[in-house]
Amino acid sequence: MTSPAPALRRPDGAAVRILVVDDEQMLTDLLSMALRMEGWDVRTAASGFEALQAVRDFEPDAMVLDIMMPDLDGMAVLHRLRQSGNDVPVLFLTAKDAVSDRVAGLTAGGDDYVTKPFSLEEVVARLRGLMRRAGTATQSEDEPILRVADLSLNEDSHEVERGGDEIELTATEFELLRYLMRNQRRVVSKAQILDRVWNYDFGGRSSVVELYISYLRKKIDQGKEPLIHTVRGVGYMIKAPTQ
Repeated sequence: MTSPAPALRRPDGAAVRILVVDDEQMLTDLLSMALRMEGWDVRTAASGFEALQAVRDFEPDAMVLDIMMPDLDGMAVLHRLRQSGNDVPVLFLTAKDAVSDRVAGLTAGGDDYVTKPFSLEEVVARLRGLMRRAGTATQSEDEPILRVADLSLNEDSHEVERGGDEIELTATEFELLRYLMRNQRRVVSKAQILDRVWNYDFGGRSSVVELYISYLRKKIDQGKEPLIHTVRGVGYMIKAPTQ
């Protein structure tokens, strides 16, 4: 039995709308690509004032908002939105270890944050959670649970079980397993895994993927029918055993 990642749609059935606001074009391009792969409608803005105009024109279901920007920073953008009565869910992008930014952002009415550098998979997961909780988007399943055979992964609680037994994973192992499960029966390359699971500016070698696949196999497959498969020369795939 396999269960794909539940599709997220607006209540009227249209594609979810996401506004990405950051003055780093490389970053907005990467995020836009990842979000469009979810089937979402994405627009970008490179400054605070552009963001405010885009919110009026585009009416997004959620925003990815950088705190440090020219002309009007993320905090000021959020303040103006909340003052005008706009309660669009906001995922802040903050500098690494900028605890004061995180606290200030959440206090000002932000809904969640990720620190730079981040993985694209983490941003997608956070946005899905924000929109589900805010009710701006709905999905076909009541619970955010991915399943492959007797393996289950809860995207909200981060609980992973196989055959009823709980499996403890590190944060990176969890993101890797989630990416595989959201692409079950599809071969994903090492390059794709690095792009989606590791930080976008990760400069390491692809051998780290092999290492973490081996970690997952020990925790998920050891002593059981294997779910994680290597497709030599191409990449990796997770799928239920054939009957």
